[in-house]
Parts: sequence; structure tokens; C-alpha cells
Amino acid sequence: MSLFQTKAWQSAWWETWGNQKGFRLLREWDGRVSGLYESRYRFKGLLPVRSLQFVGTSYRELRTPRTEYNQFCPDNLSGQPLLRDMDEMLQADPWTEAVFNDLRTGSEELSALVTIAATHNWAFRITASDNGYAVSTSGSFDNYIASLGANSRLRLFNRRKILESLGGVRQENLWPSNSDEFFQHLNRFHVARWQKNCVTPTSLEFHKKFLSRVEAEGGKPLLSALYCDGNVVSVLYNVWFRGVVYNIQAGFDEDFHRKLSLGSLHLGYAIEEAFNAQDTHRLDLLAGQGKHEDYKSRFATDQYQFISIMLVKSVLFRALYWMRG
Repeated sequence: MSLFQTKAWQSAWWETWGNQKGFRLLREWDGRVSGLYESRYRFKGLLPVRSLQFVGTSYRELRTPRTEYNQFCPDNLSGQPLLRDMDEMLQADPWTEAVFNDLRTGSEELSALVTIAATHNWAFRITASDNGYAVSTSGSFDNYIASLGANSRLRLFNRRKILESLGGVRQENLWPSNSDEFFQHLNRFHVARWQKNCVTPTSLEFHKKFLSRVEAEGGKPLLSALYCDGNVVSVLYNVWFRGVVYNIQAGFDEDFHRKLSLGSLHLGYAIEEAFNAQDTHRLDLLAGQGKHEDYKSRFATDQYQFISIMLVKSVLFRALYWMRG
């Protein structure tokens, strides 16, 4: 399981967004697997649809923080028992379509979905795929830095001297005392870069619920603010859970210095801390790309892939979805 299957993440998401019209919880989370819910809507405003989805995801209706590593069954279930349990799960409630986002490519669960769909003659569609990246932090930070390309090494580590020449540099974890300030900085940087908010009053409610609850499951919020000359110039929204630091979001001052990539430098500090922490073996950069380049691939030691799929039962809806593309 990952951070996203914790009771903290799942319960905070459902309490924040599960009150939408047409949403109904079908299977509650248990701290190991993702919950399942039904979303009812009308296709083209006419035909009623029952959509089965993971708690934490929304295929058409909502934009929410991304929930990755979704899974149906506990990690210790495999083979025929896993196939049987998933088949029973998918037949327990009536649905028109089942949309399952961000499953690990190559997982037994994804293979089971292919088998179950073929057995019942359900349509199987891949709706999206995305690469994820991580840094294994079990070895030496010096060896890791040495393994990078020259440009990546500059951005992540070597240009710290330039930053430090501009004023006193320090980092501070703004959880729990200054979390509102942290999210204000994150949103400010995000608006400047992308011209849209990444933190709304609703999503802030979610993040604060999640962060306050994850500690009970052994998680450690790391709302890292990087200061230079007393000013916050970069923020990293990280959470440690079961030996992994998850890098959920980041923001930085794009116009601070033309030779510095503050986001990369800040990430370099976080990676070094993860290497130095005995209780940490991985920093997960998760899925998604940067604005101008796939920067995560430059810094990662490991790469993986998520697949999002749709199952469709009825011949009518198969035809309608095929025509729509």
C-alpha cells in the first residue's frame, strides 16, 4: 500500500468531495486498499450511467488532488484468491462503466481486470497512461550525485553556492504551526507559473484533514519552506510514510535568479535528507511532468508507469463511447 490508501487520505477525500449529487459509497477504505463508490450521471444529459470508481478519483466530474497507486486488494493477496475477490467485488453492485485510475502497470490486479473483462465479455479500454519516477535513497548521496548528468548535477546540487551567496539559506517544516502560510506560498507560486490556483478553500480543507490524520498512521508531514535572506523562495509538499517520502506538490519563485532552478535545488536538499535518514529508502516523485520538460526523469533512479482503464458492460454504451472516441 501507499500513502494514498491510508485512512487519512481516503477519509479526507470522501468527506471533502463525497457529498456530490449522485455519489454513493459502496466499499469503505480500511487503511490498506482504496474505497469504491458509485457516481450517477446522464450521458449527453439523457442516458443514465452508473460509474464505479476508486475513492480519491473522479473520471469526469471533479478536479481534485491526484490519488495514485490505487488498488483493490491487500498486498498479501495474489493468484486465484485475488482474481476471485476482484471478480466478486465487480459483480457485487450494478454499474454501467467502471473507471479505475492510476493502477500500476504490470500489477496482478491489472492482469486480473483483463481476465475478468474477457470472461464476462466486457469492453476493456485504456483511458490514460503516465510515467512515475522515484529516487532510491538506500545508498550514498555522493554516489547518487556523481551518477547524474552534468546539467542535472548543476541544477540539483552544484549551484547551491550561488544561492548561499545571496543571503542566509535555511529550511523549515511549517507543519503544524504554519500550514496555512505554507499553502498560501504554494498557491502563490503556482498561480505565477500556471495562471491558476492549486489550493482552493475546498482543497485546503482536504489537505489539512489529511495531514492532521496521517500522523495517527505513522506518517510525517514535511511542509518544507526554503528561505533565502529571510524570504520563502520555494516550497515542497512532502509526506513521509513507511520509509518513503512522497513529493505531492512543489512551488518556487521563477524570477528569483536567472542561473538558479529553485525547485530543483530545493528538491536536491530533500533528496539529500532522505539519503541521510535511516528510516527512509525512497523519495517518490510520483507521476506528472514539469512545465517545460520531464525534469523528474533526469533525477530519478527508478521509473514506473500508471495505467487508467475503463470497463463497459452494455453493447449500447460500448458503441456510444467508441463513436465519441
